[in-house]
Amino acid sequence: LLGLAEELAPQLTGQAAKASLVRLEARSDDLLAAINWFVEEGRADEGLRLANALYRLWITQRRFEEGDRWFARVLESGEGDVLLRGRAYLHAGFMPFWMGDDDAAQSRFDRALDIGRRLDNSQLISQALGGLSRVALRRDVPEGRRLAREALEVSEEAGDEPGRSNALHLLGVGAQIAGDLPEAREWMTQRLALVRSLGNDFLIASEASNLSMVERQLGDLEAAEILARETLEIGRRTGDQFTTPFAIAGLAAIATERGAYERAAMLVGAAEALMEAQQMAWPPDERPHYDRMLDELPPAMGAAEFERARAAGKAMPADDAVDLALAR
Repeated sequence: LLGLAEELAPQLTGQAAKASLVRLEARSDDLLAAINWFVEEGRADEGLRLANALYRLWITQRRFEEGDRWFARVLESGEGDVLLRGRAYLHAGFMPFWMGDDDAAQSRFDRALDIGRRLDNSQLISQALGGLSRVALRRDVPEGRRLAREALEVSEEAGDEPGRSNALHLLGVGAQIAGDLPEAREWMTQRLALVRSLGNDFLIASEASNLSMVERQLGDLEAAEILARETLEIGRRTGDQFTTPFAIAGLAAIATERGAYERAAMLVGAAEALMEAQQMAWPPDERPHYDRMLDELPPAMGAAEFERARAAGKAMPADDAVDLALAR
């Protein structure tokens, strides 16, 4: 089971994502039982390896509570290889982060950073700085941007392309939140080109959604729509559910700009349902745009009509919501 997870998990971001997801899902109960068995047998390294391997599954399928529970299980003994523990703390930090518990996320990212510095492991240092940057962007945008620049410097010095990719993403997000839209476009375009060259569909979908938001704010609704649609099409092809609510919300914002208010309200409801199903919190770059639609749509179309269309979107099955979002 450990071998299966370590073989298939890296494939969840590429062309073989859907087939790999089906195979992992078929053994999901056994994989969780295996984590528990490793812990009970005192085989800490194997438990940490298996949890780290399943991180991508928990992220792409938005199973943050499940991931949070199992990372706590493998980390509670305090045993195991130090680098494996550092990576587990890093991955564990994203579970509470996406559920909106920034204090728990920061604590785990801090532990990962401490281990990375003790081991002088530049990849872990850069990624932990990236995690801390994400948390800071919700509280202190200049500090979040500073941490992202530090992460970029560390990754470039080490020739760490995954770390550099993550830092470019955070620099783009930080610039967008701060209102520096041309700078945000530059960072995000760099990052999108990099992940396209690496063939990482998960990150292509994520960055296309981010760049769509920026292009919309810069007034290019056509480019914004193309990028948001690409995100949804990748998600449907690969089985990735993580970026789907953000792309749907982006298309809702585009519809709002175009005056297609009923469509926008239905898409808002659909995005809300997907977020609420996994107790997922809006990230700092997405939240203001979601809030703005809640402010603008009721007076534009009438409060009762807005709530009717919003409720209709919320009631949609996820596949139907994606169909609506992709419809011209």
